[in-house]
Amino acid sequence: MLFDDTYKTISAPSEGIFRDRGSKFIGYAYPILSEDAVKDILAVLRAEHPKARHFCWAFRLSPDRSIFRVQDDGEPSGTAGRPILNSMLSADITNVLIVVVRYFGGTLLGVPGLINAYKTAAVEAIQAAEVIEKTVNDIYELQFDYLLMNDVMKLIKEERLNILSQEFDNSCSIKIEIRKSSLNSILGKIEKIEGVQLKYLFTA
Repeated sequence: MLFDDTYKTISAPSEGIFRDRGSKFIGYAYPILSEDAVKDILAVLRAEHPKARHFCWAFRLSPDRSIFRVQDDGEPSGTAGRPILNSMLSADITNVLIVVVRYFGGTLLGVPGLINAYKTAAVEAIQAAEVIEKTVNDIYELQFDYLLMNDVMKLIKEERLNILSQEFDNSCSIKIEIRKSSLNSILGKIEKIEGVQLKYLFTA
């Protein structure tokens, strides 16, 4: 096999906390599958912490860990988002967003102090999470006529494919996950069912 088809992520949201000279840094870690989730999560945290000074974050996406972004949210450049990201690199996790909410305690911590605080709050959140290993899956949508339902469901059951969503009407659509390493053989079987349209959506 050309690449590793597993990656590590977290199973559920978690939080950790770090205090330094009156400032409080609360780290929140979330499993995410796309960047779209970031805005909603930030909106919820801002509503929960109206008096907090900074909402700094970083995320890593995709099984090959190639997509990432950092946000210092008003802290000196490189003191918040990057240390948060580095904590994810150290733990080798992806498809994760970590937000560190800071309440300012009145004492400036300086650049080394900030880097340490944001990193530690992120590490605490990761340590509180359950790190799990997932397989790299391609998400496909199958579209087919209702009459083909039995054939499609039989194949899904035989191959033990995970169904993400389904809509059954005269025309049906099912979103499924197919593990990368068995993609070709399963797609071959699906293509043998005449009248099924396959649409690749994304890799998770």
